[in-house]
Amino acid sequence: MRRYELMLVLRPDAPEDRTQAVLEKATRQLTEAGGQIVKAAPWGRRRLAYPIDRYREGSYHILHFDAPPEAIGDLERTLLITEDVLRHLVVRVERPVRSARADKAEEAELAPAPGDEEEEEPQGERIDESESEAAPAATD
Repeated sequence: MRRYELMLVLRPDAPEDRTQAVLEKATRQLTEAGGQIVKAAPWGRRRLAYPIDRYREGSYHILHFDAPPEAIGDLERTLLITEDVLRHLVVRVERPVRSARADKAEEAELAPAPGDEEEEEPQGERIDESESEAAPAATD
């Protein structure tokens, strides 16, 4: 199974029970297809970058889930015909986000010790910036 992220933009004037019904329908469809919901988070009402239908705001919800790839097509077909969904986007998450502390520890392990530095040979032909077309010579 792969990790996915679903962003839903729902109609802002939809009642809370219809909004929950859309979310429950999506989660039920994913679990019936063999998937598992990892996290569901409402982001609340936010202003849209451009009007969709006649709405200037939308109710945002995000779902993180694990599911087989075949389940994504069925989920998207269902969301396309649901009236309360203004927009949706399913994205495959490549790898989980690691903490900054773990990244710094890994960089420290990979960095060469002082004194062990080797001189790097120039790769390819070096271009003098003063002669390039992007940076013409200055005139006096």
